[in-house]
Amino acid sequence: VQLQASGGGLVQAGGSLRLSCAASGRTFSSYAMGWFRQAPGKEREFVAAISWSGGSTYYADSVKGRFTISRDNAKNTVYLQMNSLKPEDTAVYYCAAVSPDDGSRIDYWGQGTHVTVSS
Repeated sequence: VQLQASGGGLVQAGGSLRLSCAASGRTFSSYAMGWFRQAPGKEREFVAAISWSGGSTYYADSVKGRFTISRDNAKNTVYLQMNSLKPEDTAVYYCAAVSPDDGSRIDYWGQGTHVTVSS
């Protein structure tokens, strides 16, 4: 599976962005998918995840109520809708495919898309 993230950019605090992650390969629908982010000088952190069917979603406390993860298996794409953005959301955002055999392991990473939130 190859992952291509897009949709990042510069936005003012309080604004919105929608990130997309397009996947190649016929096995996309078998993977739970996640979004992670890495701010300058910080470690990569979990943001959100969605089960293979889309029936279950999970969020970091810092984004709960502001971000929404979704997927369209027919389009091999996972989305992250980000609302009420804050300067502390500034980071490189990565999509990831979670191993079907081990939920704690990432099998594939996308290349990252930059999000900058100005105050």
